[in-house]
Amino acid sequence: MMNLRVATAAPGVRVLGGGVARVPPRPWALRGRRRLSVRMSVATTEAATAVGASEDQELEARNSKTVVAVILGGGAGTRLFPLTKRRAKPAVPIGGAYRLIDVPMSNCINSGINKVYILTQFNSTSLNRHLSRAYDFSNGVAFGDGFVEVLAATQRPGTEGKRWFQGTADAVRQFDWLFDDARAKDIEDVLILSGDHLYRMDYMDFVQSHRQRGAGISICCLPIDDSRASDFGLMKIDDTGRVISFSEKPKGDDLKAMQVDTTVLGLSKEEAEQKPYIASMGVRWRFPTANDFGSEIIPASAKEINVKAYLFNDYWEDIGTIKSFFEANLALAEQPPRFSFYDADKPMYTSRRNLPPSLVNNSKITDSIISHGCFLDNCRIEHSVVGVRSRIGSNVHLKDTVMLGADYYETDAERGELLAEGKVPIGIGENTTIQKCIIDKNARIGKNVTISNSEGVEEADRISEGFYIRSGITIVLKNSIIANGLVI
Repeated sequence: MMNLRVATAAPGVRVLGGGVARVPPRPWALRGRRRLSVRMSVATTEAATAVGASEDQELEARNSKTVVAVILGGGAGTRLFPLTKRRAKPAVPIGGAYRLIDVPMSNCINSGINKVYILTQFNSTSLNRHLSRAYDFSNGVAFGDGFVEVLAATQRPGTEGKRWFQGTADAVRQFDWLFDDARAKDIEDVLILSGDHLYRMDYMDFVQSHRQRGAGISICCLPIDDSRASDFGLMKIDDTGRVISFSEKPKGDDLKAMQVDTTVLGLSKEEAEQKPYIASMGVRWRFPTANDFGSEIIPASAKEINVKAYLFNDYWEDIGTIKSFFEANLALAEQPPRFSFYDADKPMYTSRRNLPPSLVNNSKITDSIISHGCFLDNCRIEHSVVGVRSRIGSNVHLKDTVMLGADYYETDAERGELLAEGKVPIGIGENTTIQKCIIDKNARIGKNVTISNSEGVEEADRISEGFYIRSGITIVLKNSIIANGLVI
């Protein structure tokens, strides 16, 4: 099997292959010249050789053709439930028009990486459908000589083969035979990424750093302050940036012991004082019995391998809970936003829907995102994200709400028939007020409804009525019906 070294990242993790070749300096012939000319020629030639070698090494360090990305489809997504009731975490919609999987996929495309595997296990139907539509060779994003393949959890002959994925590392390990495949003959570097993070990153900067420093493992890390440090796995580094220890979500004195001088990684002295910790989400499968990267493999690797830290000092968010999902979406509507999908040089890709522009009639919209193909009639939208194909009726007020939209339109005739029968069409009925809410796809919210959680309930399961409450946020279920006049 191919000998693989590993690099890991906070927003994503990369595994680097052994035996990276270095292009030797070009030979230069110097013959038959006078002494002075030879001296001048030697000086010029040495400089040219150094420049040529430097350029070759720079190009090689940026070469993405030997890189393959492996995107982890995530576990059962219990902390993101009920959004993960029928979909994998990477398939959860975000930003009104995207899905979480579009983030690492787009980062790969923008980094020039066109060989991608996606490992899935839980509720993968909608994820598979989206990937086939958005990143298919024939009608999606062009991948040239690359590929995008879904690797579903499967059982194999033998006792060990009866197990499903036991963790992030085990998921990769069960498919390590792919690197013996003929198509992988040129693969030296494996980039392991999470499918449920929000960030924009040039992965080849990370790859280049790892190659040039000759590390056994490189871990991309995020500088953080005291307020968030105990929520992450933290790393301790020496003055060369080598990782010497790892602690999973430490607290108290153990947390203080993990403070490091982050100027070593490039932070200014002022910012380093504010952010004295570095957080990691690391990956490696060298250890045959370890199942998880972050809690098992990275700590063990730091004890015996040259592990280097790579600083990613930009926006990054783990969309792992209902609260983080809600806050990350609403942050997109802030002015200025902490993260934006609008970047002409490094766009975020998604499936082509061929939807018309949204139709807005006599409505007031402030600090919000309105996606394609929506119908807004005489309503007020404040600090909200409205997804594709959403229909919002007259005198509706949305505030601090994430509406995921709909998968299809109902015709005017169908909507009229439903209303005539006293039923609820897809969308939000007139005279409804909604605040601090996530509305999943195809939800039918009736007239004169109030969703505000005025009693401040933190957790509730009201399945029969079509909603849950998590961390004080009301989640209206996919395909659910909220009856006319209901107050939540």
